[in-house]
Amino acid sequence: MLYFALPVGKMRLSAKSQSRFVYRMPNDTQSMAKVKFAIPKGSLEEATFSLMEKSWTKVKRKSRTYIVTLDDPDIAVKMLRPQEIPTFVSDGLYDVGITGKDWIGETKSDVQPLLDLEYGRIRLVIAIPDSYKFKSLDEMIASYAKQKKILRISSEYLTTASKYIKQQNSYKKYFGSKDPQIVTPWLRIGANKSVQIHLSFGATEAKPPDAVDAIMDVTETGTTLEQNQLKIVETVLESTAHLIANKKALKDKEKREKIYDIVTVMRGAVQGRKFLHIYLNVEEKNLSKLLSSLPSLKNPTVSPLSAKGWYGINTVVPKSEFHKMIPKLRKIAQGLVVHEPRQILELEEIKRDEEN
Repeated sequence: MLYFALPVGKMRLSAKSQSRFVYRMPNDTQSMAKVKFAIPKGSLEEATFSLMEKSWTKVKRKSRTYIVTLDDPDIAVKMLRPQEIPTFVSDGLYDVGITGKDWIGETKSDVQPLLDLEYGRIRLVIAIPDSYKFKSLDEMIASYAKQKKILRISSEYLTTASKYIKQQNSYKKYFGSKDPQIVTPWLRIGANKSVQIHLSFGATEAKPPDAVDAIMDVTETGTTLEQNQLKIVETVLESTAHLIANKKALKDKEKREKIYDIVTVMRGAVQGRKFLHIYLNVEEKNLSKLLSSLPSLKNPTVSPLSAKGWYGINTVVPKSEFHKMIPKLRKIAQGLVVHEPRQILELEEIKRDEEN
């Protein structure tokens, strides 16, 4: 409760003036929400909004802000950089978040992965100039060590790069357990100055061979690397966008319920992209033939129609299998209707995952 002291007597304010001092509770749905949800801005932004629009009926971004509103007032959504989200979720500043699996490992964040969202698919690779003859990072480390040359590698992924470099046999042979030196504009850490990891702020592929000898960078197709006269010598890891949660939040009964509401609708949207919902009519004489000849039709709903001797089939089939069904369907079925489901909610499986 908030109180104001207003003057009395000759200095008493008019009714109009007093009305200006009426205290009103702020309309701040973000602070009143049960769950704080961080979603990525940047390269994952468009795909994230696309999935969320299938998960909720209303997804609206407030103009010139990073706040997103859903049709569920218990969820407060804010857009942040994906690199920061794992740490914010781990520290409990947000209860759930969406980020790349690569950044979960890079930040060493202690979070609970809940769902692979199956978009933002990238590879983190080692790439070197086309003119170099090396076939692997291990071979490159050995060559530079023998020549006592400094090997410089540029990357946004300092933790991942350091760990991966130290795993190479040639590195262990020449440098033992020393950490490669990490170089940023404001500090240098790591005992081994012979192998350096230079922090990249972007345009990593532009830096070899003048500034660095190799890069550890993300790629989807490899086209950008090729255009910059670089070749991939090995893949470090593969990554997709993941839904993650704070472990303490999952132990809070109220938060856990809402978090699994989020899991349910987003998992339904992910599954919905993989299948087609089909309706078709078939004569009774062709019913068994249809069901036996199309193994993808699992547990269909079969209903008698008003027209005697006809049945309606209602089922879900994998998108990847649908084109194979067309030759058979067009010969023995009628009235085929196909649409992409908004969501397929595997409620029993989700409940089992939640209990485990």
